Amino acid sequence: MHGAPARSICKAALLVLAASAALTLAAPVLALEPLSDAALSAVRGRDGVSFDLNGFAMSGDARVSYTTPIGTTLYVEKFTASRSDNPLPFSDPYTLDIVPGAAGLADVVNIAFPQNTYAQQRWQMAYDWGMTANGVTREQSSVVIKDLVLYGGGLQFTTPQVNDGVAFGAALRMDIGQLSLRPRGRTDDTEAMVWNGIHVGAVDGSGMFTNTPWMLANVASQPAVINALSDETGPRLHIGIDWPDSRYGSGVAPAGGIVVDNISFVSPAQPTVDLGSSRIGSIQIQYLDIKFKH
Repeated sequence: MHGAPARSICKAALLVLAASAALTLAAPVLALEPLSDAALSAVRGRDGVSFDLNGFAMSGDARVSYTTPIGTTLYVEKFTASRSDNPLPFSDPYTLDIVPGAAGLADVVNIAFPQNTYAQQRWQMAYDWGMTANGVTREQSSVVIKDLVLYGGGLQFTTPQVNDGVAFGAALRMDIGQLSLRPRGRTDDTEAMVWNGIHVGAVDGSGMFTNTPWMLANVASQPAVINALSDETGPRLHIGIDWPDSRYGSGVAPAGGIVVDNISFVSPAQPTVDLGSSRIGSIQIQYLDIKFKH
């Protein structure tokens, strides 16, 4: 009595599956079609791209030199860098997004630095430099940077509002444990000028740090630019920061502060010269215009 209904249910199920398969085979296959420029320009990313530099390290013997028309030469070489991290990869990565610009302006490539709330990401860096000028050659002086910590901030890139080139913005909050200039090379700290405890960030009206990045430039409200400008002698490399623009902001340049906990000189068989601390309570970049000579 129970076998017949079971067989009927099985037959019904097979008929449903067969009908579904037939409908699937009969459905038209849609081909991929190219998107127009208008459709592509309307695409907007949501999460961007994240990248991590956990455990990053680099070193090498590359040299970058600049020689003036009168023969003066400056070089930088043998740059090394390494980073210590939170043990969890991608726990606090860099992010890259393309975001809409201010009204009437082009889109912006935005690179956001890690927040680094607990200062677990620390950079160690060093490089050598030298120069020849006025018949004097100085080689093997070194710059050594210990425990450089970045907290948030980032970079912006877009097309300039006027002229050609690249417009950019930058925001920075930074601590450096120690920065030293070592004339006898990076491994010899017996003679050096040493800055201990360098702090850079945004400040309020009373010159107190707000624990937020100092916006040195913004692609809308105070854009910086790198381009080539021509004059009677030909094109020149130009780097500048424009006046604050009230159309896209407050019209006031953001204020930042710089503090150095201690500055000292050390030399073999000589007492340490301690210059104490130094502080710039509030600094604003109202306008910058640098043109490099041929």
